[in-house]
Amino acid sequence: MSFAERAVKVNGISLHYLDWGPAEAPAVVLLHGITGHARVWDHLAERLVPGRRVLALDQRGHGDSDPAPDDDYRVATMADDVAAFAGSLRLDRFALVGHSMGGRIAIKYGADHAARLERLVIVDIGPDIALAGLQRVRDMMSQSPERIESEEWAFEYLRRASPLQDPGLLRARIHHGLKRLPDGGLTWKYAKGLRDMMRQGRRDAVDLWEPLARIPCPTLIVRGAESDILSPEVAKKMAERLPDGRVVEIARAGHTVPADRPDEFVSQLRAFLDA
Repeated sequence: MSFAERAVKVNGISLHYLDWGPAEAPAVVLLHGITGHARVWDHLAERLVPGRRVLALDQRGHGDSDPAPDDDYRVATMADDVAAFAGSLRLDRFALVGHSMGGRIAIKYGADHAARLERLVIVDIGPDIALAGLQRVRDMMSQSPERIESEEWAFEYLRRASPLQDPGLLRARIHHGLKRLPDGGLTWKYAKGLRDMMRQGRRDAVDLWEPLARIPCPTLIVRGAESDILSPEVAKKMAERLPDGRVVEIARAGHTVPADRPDEFVSQLRAFLDA
């Protein structure tokens, strides 16, 4: 299944994105996690078209988009990017899917631009993040070298942090998530400023419980049953706070639900979007 690669200039930076499916079909915007990029959604996008137009965004500092010149990766700033992106593409109404960091951005966007959202899917993240999972992600990002030996080294490194991921999808994620250095070596495509943020113990401690309660559209919370990021208690509390929220738990999945159990995730997402 083919896609078009495009870029749009918003808020002073160029955002790269993939455009799948017919332009006239109902749109779905996909937001990746903190070390991700637009290509992590390939498996999902291929299964949503041609019935939908799928827009997978490289958020600032990720993939082939520009880094933030001032290392501003706050939730509110990145939600503003999504708003400007949707405005540039003239998306009047669309569904929004956000995983991990992308889910937190989706919460903020959904509260501030409720009239534009048809449906919202928040994947394995919440206003409160379990400390064990947060520390695991911090360690994985902060301890990574800036120069990567090979794709195989990167595979083994990320495999230790997320052992439940489908090996084929993990290899594809790594292949599209590395770039060449001037000397021929490799490094991650996501910005060094994000790794430095973890090394320095900085975090955008924004309160997302209040905006969550202002999201009126049908909202699905997807939790991996083995997740160390989103606890069952927080997922339940989120559904109770949302005007129209529900939770689905996917067995044998950790935090990276779409890559841990891809077929089950696609099935749940399609059922929700088509409801």
